[in-house]
Amino acid sequence: MDRAPPPIISTDRYTRKKGAIIAAATGILNRRGVKGMTLADVAASVDLITTSVTYYFKKKEDLAVACFLGGIARLDHLIALALHEPTPHARLKRFLTLYLEMNRRIRLAEEPPLAIFSDIRALKEPYQSTVLSQYEQLFRKVRSLFDAAEHDWLDRRARNARTHLIMEQIYWTGAWLGRYDIEDYPRVGERLFDILTHGMAPAGTQWAVSTLPEKQNAGAPVTDPQRETFLLAATALINQQGYRGASVEKISAKLNVTKGSFYHHNETKDDLVVACFERTFSIMRRVQLAAMNTPGTQWEHLAAAATTLVDFQVSDGGPLLRTSAISALPESIRQDIVARWSRISDRFGAMISDGIAEGSVRAVDPVIAAHMLNAALNAPATATRVIQNITPEEATALYAKPMLMGVFAR
Repeated sequence: MDRAPPPIISTDRYTRKKGAIIAAATGILNRRGVKGMTLADVAASVDLITTSVTYYFKKKEDLAVACFLGGIARLDHLIALALHEPTPHARLKRFLTLYLEMNRRIRLAEEPPLAIFSDIRALKEPYQSTVLSQYEQLFRKVRSLFDAAEHDWLDRRARNARTHLIMEQIYWTGAWLGRYDIEDYPRVGERLFDILTHGMAPAGTQWAVSTLPEKQNAGAPVTDPQRETFLLAATALINQQGYRGASVEKISAKLNVTKGSFYHHNETKDDLVVACFERTFSIMRRVQLAAMNTPGTQWEHLAAAATTLVDFQVSDGGPLLRTSAISALPESIRQDIVARWSRISDRFGAMISDGIAEGSVRAVDPVIAAHMLNAALNAPATATRVIQNITPEEATALYAKPMLMGVFAR
């Protein structure tokens, strides 16, 4: 197995203790987000008192920055190793292999956990800018996977979108990789690479935009416009700043309403977030069922569902709520949301499996392919971060096409 070199372990007591604090904080950060992490909780998890932690990190934000920058540095190391390979295909394969090996070591407690980056925008300034500048450098380095004469036809927007897709696939593995034994990671890596590079369409398939007709698409009639406005504002803010970063005050300010008006429509913020997920699930189910009930092959059904949902993400009715919000939900809510999201994924898996059986979809692992499709549909919710002024039509070409046809497909 292609292995990333293990991290250098210092014998210096200060460095070791600081590393233990960052590792513990990363675990809490991943579960609770920036707003939910406290120095007291971190201290308790490493058998210290809070003032002992402040010796290493004066503020909670300093510790959160250290967690994020540490994770970025580790991924930067992996992509730097991968870029030594001579071709884009070989670079991508090495990157995926190294990433899965790192996850194997994390699972065996041989490495600390990797920070989930979705909560970076919950940081205050100047902390946020510090982390984002490093993340942008990582993004540019991953984008250089495509640096080769045969891919000169890809313009900057297309490269940004495909890089965004690759990184989204990497992060999304955190939602499903734990279902596999570590002995299966090499096989998982092969399937990931195969689907990313060759897509799901049989050889010779020509790409054609196949968004569902207006009456069947994601834009269902709105029975309560004011409620819909709340859900849209909350969804956009949670996608930008995380579950805990999107406070009641910020949601109210975005809508230019008082907190009292907010609570008139929503008993708690948790209720609002659940309602945002309800809306997201309802839209995705409606699109899936509409696609499955239209004439055509399973490939055409899959492409119609994917293009319609990608289109919707950057339309006036979008975005859908990103799954990154799940990790910070209270445990009592989280399990039900995860189960319902799994049912969405399972339906995509069934569509892919049926397509393989009829020969309209390439022979891929339908379970892994469904997870990857969900990741690809998740990405356009934040597409404006990497592509300015993106239109629904452009989103379809930049996100749905490379997912279904392969990231190196012309």
